[in-house]
Order: sequence, then structure tokens, then C-alpha cells
Amino acid sequence: MRRIALFGLVIFVATVAVAAASSGGLPNIGTPSMKTQPVYKGYYDHHIDTYLITDVSSKSQAKAMHVNYSAELKAVKGLPEQYFVRGRAAKGQLTIFGSEPGKSDYNPLWKEVWVFWKTGVKPVVIGQDDQIDALEKQGKVTEKDAHIVLNAPILKVGKGG
Repeated sequence: MRRIALFGLVIFVATVAVAAASSGGLPNIGTPSMKTQPVYKGYYDHHIDTYLITDVSSKSQAKAMHVNYSAELKAVKGLPEQYFVRGRAAKGQLTIFGSEPGKSDYNPLWKEVWVFWKTGVKPVVIGQDDQIDALEKQGKVTEKDAHIVLNAPILKVGKGG
């Protein structure tokens, strides 16, 4: 009788241990340490978010930004867009995000899109992706898919909108 009770107790303890290990908590990720990383600012719906660049699918961009090159990122599809005004730009222009944390389509991976002001058009600060669409319909800017994927998680969502 004692053996059956002891065997039952061992089975119960093992089951509890397995359930506890698989039902929560973090995996062993090690001890955190503080490091300094460059962060950048970008617009989303006319407020400023803070982001970090870690990886990019372009060798030349990776080298220029001193981040990791990852060719595999290029294969990822269905990403939100991050817009970069190239060439002429209004003073204070930053990148423009197509999403941010808390939105259903947010992803830290971004499809890089370049925006160009057409000749003869005076640039204004673009602070929202919908604004880019409107400017394009008005014939003031053009967009170009850069065929680059950027891993740039937003670290802090700004206030306003």
C-alpha cells in the first residue's frame, strides 16, 4: 500500500513540475545588462515614436548603419510599410511608420518604401502614411518599393495624434 501511495505521489509531483515548467515564466534568457544603442525618431499619425534598428536585408545599408545584415529578411512578405523621404525634404522630416505597437498590423519588420517629391513641388513635413497617399493622388510625390526589409522595433510610442 505504501509503495502505491509513494508511486502516486511521485507521479503527482512529476506532473505538477512538468505543468509548471510549461505553463508560464520566461525561458532561461540570462541576466540582462544595460548597453547603449542608437535610437531614432519617426512619425506615426503626426506624433513621434522612438525606434531601434537591428537588422536589414540590404548589405550596403547594414554596413552604413552598423547593423546586422540578414538576407533572409527579404523573403518576409505582408509587412507594414516604413516610408523614407529621399532627396529634397522639408526641415524636420523623419521617417513615417505605417503602424505602431498596439495596432493590429504592427510588426517590428518593415517594408522600406522611398518617397520622392516631384520637381517644382515645395516639400512639407509628412507625418502620416495617409498623407503620403493623398500627396501621391495630388501628383506631388512618388513612391518606390526599395525591396528592403528593416528590423526596427518601436521602443516608445509618442503622445498625440
